Amino acid sequence: MFGRVHAWSRRHGWLIDALQVAPLVFLCVLGSLAYTDPTLPEGMPGLPAYVVLSAALLTPLLWRRGRPRAVFAVVSLVSFAQWLTGMTMVPANIAVLVAMFGVAARCTLPWAVAALLVAELGVFLALTRFEPASLGEFSTGSIFVVTVWITGLYAKTRRRYLESLEERAERAERERDQQARMAAAAERARIARELHDVIAHNVSVIIVQADGAAYALDSDPEQARHAVRAISRTGREALAEMRRLVGVLRQDDTDADYVPQPTIAQLEDLVRGAALPVELRVSGVPAHLPEGEQLVVYRIVQEALTNALKHGGPGVRALVEIEYGEREVSVRVTDDGRGAAAPRGRDGHGLIGMRERVGVYGGAVHAGPRPGGGFEVHARLPIPEVTAA
Repeated sequence: MFGRVHAWSRRHGWLIDALQVAPLVFLCVLGSLAYTDPTLPEGMPGLPAYVVLSAALLTPLLWRRGRPRAVFAVVSLVSFAQWLTGMTMVPANIAVLVAMFGVAARCTLPWAVAALLVAELGVFLALTRFEPASLGEFSTGSIFVVTVWITGLYAKTRRRYLESLEERAERAERERDQQARMAAAAERARIARELHDVIAHNVSVIIVQADGAAYALDSDPEQARHAVRAISRTGREALAEMRRLVGVLRQDDTDADYVPQPTIAQLEDLVRGAALPVELRVSGVPAHLPEGEQLVVYRIVQEALTNALKHGGPGVRALVEIEYGEREVSVRVTDDGRGAAAPRGRDGHGLIGMRERVGVYGGAVHAGPRPGGGFEVHARLPIPEVTAA
């Protein structure tokens, strides 16, 4: 409840200040009746001067939340000018105490002490304007000023305490969410290891049974038939177990669209739909890469083009080069943007994700500014021997 009220007050600070000044404005309006008498004593301003003076003292209070020191300085200078012209105090002079409260509640202790001393000087000048003031009068005025000042200090301490509580609650919530994510990640890692063990075991059984069936196919057809049945049963069990474990891994992605993963064949669509001019060059004899490696190539190009668009500056152009070798495929994405002059931030999660994806397949990634300007991302992925053959 307090958090919502505090957030609302911060968003509507000007309205809060206006509502706090409203009682002083009402008090000044009521007090204006005393300044309509044409036979005013010496030192009392007339109604026009009273209205101008009250407005000059109360209007700055609307900004005391954001600029407490400036507001206190303006109100104090107006009050000092009032004293120099020989005017008596008016109800709007309470604005000095309100401004001092703002300094004590929102500024450091040295500024708060300086505001207190200025206010005490104002009390002394006001009491000794026409005749020397007694010690009791000065003490009474000083006690009132010090009370307002201490209240401002207490308000600052209270506000900081509540802000610390709010920050602590937010930090505790963030830590709780982080721990929940870590626990979920640990559970997913455990399930992934379990999935690996299940698939490895069942595939090993299938391979052994298949070899046995091939060996006994001519000499013992019945034994070969039993082996084929075992292969079928083991395959069904492995598929059911894999579906169960993958279903657990995807339990947080129930709203996701299960569409086929992009491949190298879709690079042309990616380049064509990019928000910057891109040229695609493919050289060498295309090798049939596994779907996982094709996805890695696609994501590298996608992330590199995104970085070029974000950090390259206006008018940036990019070049995507795919080169197939005998044992590896090279992916190079260059742009003619700002390069080393670009704002920091290229070494973020995107490049880390590139390195992790390529590292799974034993490849390497280099990313950095080019000597002649621009930025370059170069990745090398090995071509599996089976597919290369």
